[in-house]
Amino acid sequence: GIGLRLSGDESRELLADGNLDAFKRWLDAEGLYVFTINGFPHGTFHGQPVKADVHAPDWRSEERVAYTLRLAEILSALLPDGVDGTISTSPLSYRPWVDGDLDACTANVMRVGEELRGTRIALAIEPEADGALANVDDLLRWWPDGLENVTVCFDACHSAVAYEEPEAALDALDAAGIRVGKAQLSAALIVPAEAHEELRAFADPIYLHQVTERGSNRSWPDLPEALADDGGGEEWRVHFHVPIFVERYGALRSTQEHLERCIRRVRTSHLEIETYTWDVLPAELKASSVDSIAREYEWVLDVLR
Repeated sequence: GIGLRLSGDESRELLADGNLDAFKRWLDAEGLYVFTINGFPHGTFHGQPVKADVHAPDWRSEERVAYTLRLAEILSALLPDGVDGTISTSPLSYRPWVDGDLDACTANVMRVGEELRGTRIALAIEPEADGALANVDDLLRWWPDGLENVTVCFDACHSAVAYEEPEAALDALDAAGIRVGKAQLSAALIVPAEAHEELRAFADPIYLHQVTERGSNRSWPDLPEALADDGGGEEWRVHFHVPIFVERYGALRSTQEHLERCIRRVRTSHLEIETYTWDVLPAELKASSVDSIAREYEWVLDVLR
């Protein structure tokens, strides 16, 4: 099973000149199938700074709508018989951009939900720290009546950064009648108060690494700001998708135990391992990406057994 990631430009390219048919033939020949697409990042996601632009264009824009519908067209052509599909997407916008005004975002999500009516494809909204929907509580407060073919993408790393208890968060979604369409299996960093200095090796120029502090309302939009403002305090959790098979990094730990609880509790067949930070890990943690990805699958399969 393949979780596909396509930029806006790549989605247009795949729909042109017979490329989609050729890609489908290649998948069939290799014994692969696509069941989900990551439609959160619209632009470049590796090799150059992304930071807050991972949210652009947001759900206020026509291009976000058009991009998502292109992904739905692609996924519809690739889904095997009897398999439903999901497209994960951003938490509507980056919170500083919208200042709580989500009306345009909501209207566009509802438009896409209507377009997906009668298909085998569901949109899956992914809460993330500093997104307009940062956690499950935000999502429950926002969720409008009448959404069609819209579900939740439950990212374990994001949930851990929000200090959610996975069982309670997933129970709350169940109680509200909101389905988890997709779960992203990922782990965050846990940083004891005395080990903040060890975080400097994880501060990279590519991705946002939001930081939250246990037992307070303090949070930071990225690691450099947290390190510059370090006044001690309590444990931190950092939005850095670390390899899920590793429990400790010196004095730092991963939220591996939280992830294991998510896997055991979540009710969806769409499980996608989502470690994308191989290129920006500290040098001493880098290893063969093929071997590392194989170890991630082995770890998840052990939990599922």
